[in-house]
Amino acid sequence: MKIDRLIGILSVLLQEEKVTAPELAERFEVSRRTINRDIEDLCMAGIPLVTSQGAGGGIRIMDGYKIDRTIFSSKDLQMILAGLRSLDSISGSHYYGQLMEKIKAGSSQLVSGSESILIDLSLWDKDSLSPKIELIQDAIELGKTIRFQYFAPDGDSEREIEPYYLVFKWSSWYVYGYCLLREDFRMFKLNRLTNLTHAVPYEKRREIPMPDLSNEKVFPPRSKVKAQFDPSMKWHLMEEYGIDSFSEMPDGTLLFERDYSDDEKLLSWLLSCGDQVTVIEPEAIRKKLFCIASKLSEKYNKEGNESVSNRSKL
Repeated sequence: MKIDRLIGILSVLLQEEKVTAPELAERFEVSRRTINRDIEDLCMAGIPLVTSQGAGGGIRIMDGYKIDRTIFSSKDLQMILAGLRSLDSISGSHYYGQLMEKIKAGSSQLVSGSESILIDLSLWDKDSLSPKIELIQDAIELGKTIRFQYFAPDGDSEREIEPYYLVFKWSSWYVYGYCLLREDFRMFKLNRLTNLTHAVPYEKRREIPMPDLSNEKVFPPRSKVKAQFDPSMKWHLMEEYGIDSFSEMPDGTLLFERDYSDDEKLLSWLLSCGDQVTVIEPEAIRKKLFCIASKLSEKYNKEGNESVSNRSKL
């Protein structure tokens, strides 16, 4: 993209006293004519650039022009590169990697070889996720709607939306846009959609509300759970909800109290704790856990008896 290249050229000129047009052309993989046009655009934008011909010539910022040649500190650039590296971890193209190289090329004196922050946003299904992200990014840039089949707890549906934002939240990727079926803005989890394709061009809406990503909005509390955990589960509570989510009782057990928004998610999490948790309230969750445990016991007892019976026939 041209704006990326202009920023890159300016970054090079801020860090180096002088650079030639052929060097810039090779660095940014464009023609010398394109670089000359970029230099003209930078001059029109108010950056006084001087070019000189012959041996020792090149392009530089005019002497005496008051401009900070270190717009970005070493720490600033490390943070920028960490962000780009995280996006590169889920990208199906080489765009972010190439952009990192361009920034490094223009800031070699400020960017050290050591990396203190490493972020990997890819999930276990990166091979299927990256193409979705690339396709949605293209649709947003081109102004095209996307169609897909969506799988939700209340059933499957065919959707078409005007995409506006890609969102990474709650350890998952989402697309946020205007749903033509519901005639409202919605957020869809990428792992739950399939058969994703571009559809038709659309005119972007004048008012696009920013997605409210607060837990209270997306997961509004419906009730409170109170449970007692074995001391061995302290790490589990801290990992999921933090140190303030429980209190230690005199007998060493952990008293857990928290609002929850969805029965099924709460049940799944409690079942992952095995027999190391006892739900105190609400009674409805206690009954559902008892029902699940009873059915599991019946299922495996039946399968166990059938297995013994089959072996005895051999």
